[in-house]
Amino acid sequence: MKTTFIAQALALAAPSQAYLRFGCATLTVQRLDPLVEPGAIPSAHLHQIIGGNGFNATMDPTTDVAERATCTTCTFNEDFSNYWTAVLYLARNGTYKRVPQYPNSLLGNIKGGMTVYYIQQDFSSNGNQKITAFQKGFRMTVGTPTAANGNNPGLRYTCLQNVNTRFPETADFPKAACPAGIMAIHHFPACWDGKNLDSPNHQDHMYNTNRGAFTPAGACPASHPVRMPQLAYETMWDTRPFNNKADWPADGSQPFVWSYQDSTGYGTHGDYVFGWKGDALQRAMDSKALLSNGITTQSVDQANRCTVPNTVNEDIDSWLTTLPGQSGMPM
Repeated sequence: MKTTFIAQALALAAPSQAYLRFGCATLTVQRLDPLVEPGAIPSAHLHQIIGGNGFNATMDPTTDVAERATCTTCTFNEDFSNYWTAVLYLARNGTYKRVPQYPNSLLGNIKGGMTVYYIQQDFSSNGNQKITAFQKGFRMTVGTPTAANGNNPGLRYTCLQNVNTRFPETADFPKAACPAGIMAIHHFPACWDGKNLDSPNHQDHMYNTNRGAFTPAGACPASHPVRMPQLAYETMWDTRPFNNKADWPADGSQPFVWSYQDSTGYGTHGDYVFGWKGDALQRAMDSKALLSNGITTQSVDQANRCTVPNTVNEDIDSWLTTLPGQSGMPM
């Protein structure tokens, strides 16, 4: 019998029934960024992308992502959205090695990817408030590569002692070797202005009242009064092969960098393009039960088979002397 994500999600969620938690396998890893650098082939730095195979360098907001895609790497086969972040590398003696990803707890043998959450209120209540689903053409980002501090409580890291570790969280990369890897966490804002599906910086149409750590977000202000799902990503980076402290920098600093040369971790950021089919996400957000209203799922094998061709052909996996796209960039 094929194991589906649905059974695994239910096993983790019960008895709480106020959120969607599901895995998405890696769709592609390449230098494309249709939000910040639409049409650029390649973009400035490397991303790992999950979701529907309608992903491309432009992602025209006037087209329906769900209609363009024919498969998805996600649990729910009505979710053709795309979700992406930067890629983690080990830096050692002037060379770089890409850090692999591995599946989160109870998500089966998915290939890399991330865990995605859509939360109504918290893990045990829908909050008895209307949650307005994202709409066709909606997109947003959280975080910025140039951030100089960790002031956003929704952008955090956990040094995993095992796959189920969730605390403590830090705003910067863990300083010590982590027995089960590093989890990167991205919580998006959940308050919408009710008018704009995007904004020039992909953030101003949303307002962040997030408190971090999957706690209920604060009330929405009058400028952004519409409560939307609390969207979050968890990415499990398998740093275990690099835990030999003898291979770490002599000054004792941690050796990991994001693919845009950030060694602090403050610049972590995530991108989202909505692509659920029809009213599937709204039905989920209106539901008292976790997976009611006929939202359909697919097997791990089906999710793992979905992919897109590379449009940027470059080496990202060998020991590299420069990060992809970062040659000549300041350290």
